[in-house]
Amino acid sequence: MTDTLTKESEVIEGLRQVVDPEIGLNIIELGLVRKVETSPESVHLTMILTTPFCPYGPQLLEQSRRVAEQVAGVPATIEMGSELWDPTFMEEGAGGDWGLF
Repeated sequence: MTDTLTKESEVIEGLRQVVDPEIGLNIIELGLVRKVETSPESVHLTMILTTPFCPYGPQLLEQSRRVAEQVAGVPATIEMGSELWDPTFMEEGAGGDWGLF
């Protein structure tokens, strides 16, 4: 169990390098990664986008998948979540530059 939690934490930290180029914040700060599930054989991410028609969506998803694979050392898959993004999903303090919080 501890190994799984450690791997999940490592994947989450690694995903901080995936930055939304329009917004300038990483996908963890934005709250786009809704769930990380790890096993000895794979990593599975559930993600959402800031808008359904995000022009950088495919790029963000593929970059996220590659980073998760690199960090975990196992194949990664991504599932698109059905919830709509809301600024309240952002990490505390991340929306300060936008005047949101």
